[in-house]
Amino acid sequence: MHAGPNHLLSSIRETYWPIRGRNLARSTVHKCARCHRFKAQPVTPLMGQLPRDRVVPGFPFETTGIDYAGPIYVASKKGRGAKLSKAYLAVFVCFTTKAIHLEPVTDLTTECFLMALRRFISRRGKPINIYSDNGLNFVGACNELKRFFRNQTTINTVADAMTSEDITFHFAPAYAPHFGGLYESAVKSAKHHLKRIAFRSHLTFEELCTLLTQIEAILNSRPLSPLSSDPNDLNPLTPGHFLIGRSFTTIPSHSYHQYNINRLTRYERIEALRQHFWKRWHAEYLRQLQQRNKWMTNNTQLNTDKLVLLKDENLPPLKWKLGRITKLYPGQDGIARVADVRTIDGIVRRAACKICPLPDSE
Repeated sequence: MHAGPNHLLSSIRETYWPIRGRNLARSTVHKCARCHRFKAQPVTPLMGQLPRDRVVPGFPFETTGIDYAGPIYVASKKGRGAKLSKAYLAVFVCFTTKAIHLEPVTDLTTECFLMALRRFISRRGKPINIYSDNGLNFVGACNELKRFFRNQTTINTVADAMTSEDITFHFAPAYAPHFGGLYESAVKSAKHHLKRIAFRSHLTFEELCTLLTQIEAILNSRPLSPLSSDPNDLNPLTPGHFLIGRSFTTIPSHSYHQYNINRLTRYERIEALRQHFWKRWHAEYLRQLQQRNKWMTNNTQLNTDKLVLLKDENLPPLKWKLGRITKLYPGQDGIARVADVRTIDGIVRRAACKICPLPDSE
């Protein structure tokens, strides 16, 4: 137990006169491990660059983020006396266009997630990369998909080509929702509309599916960039433009089938329209992603064998687990934002925002 630097230096000078005593007292107080436990601060590394899948044009849902929302209580039938059961919402969001696909599921098991993933692939196409949090249902699905794609026999060349391209899963570290901010925001938007439309009513599963489809159309009609003040700009760029060529909630355009346009000219017009959407995506939406509101300086670097505390919001600081960093996972810029920490309960993987370094003991 010790006092502050000035009080500590005053007490020592009653008996001794240490050289550079003020610096020595400050260093001693600063390196006190017990004090650091009371005021432990997590590491705040520099904000990382956007992943390549978010800044390179590609097919919709080629890179997809997945998260769950719920529970939602659904009725077995209409009218009174209906039995209520739980349902959940699987949210799929495209990393490039921010398009959203909503799938209702009955539980949080791996089997239900795999069936929801099959329905999603049948409608939107097979993604190459899937990002999600570290939920047990997603981890189990990853293991089953690996066995499925590696062991399934095919009967023709097309099926063999389809199954040879595995889906790569990327899992965020535990207790780090900011690693999946895109799909976390999609969950928030879906719940926002669902709560206000359904309110306290208990829908049947068919009614829930219909409602989620309408919410999906609304979310895919949101402008990707702020609206301009130009009165002639009446058609903002939305995720729907990359899915069906227009916003889901706009009035269909006039039919031009009566005009005599050859196929090549029609193809060129469609191709020019597609390139126009990507040009607007690059000019209006992509530039907004370069903004950084926090984590602009790299104040502390993680090192292996460093003694740390694992931050837990449900416990007081004195009860946070003590551990030692065993492995770092640096990003593309060389800065480590995830680390493996060995604790008394084993090795856990945590984000830098949950790791509080302790002073080195000399």
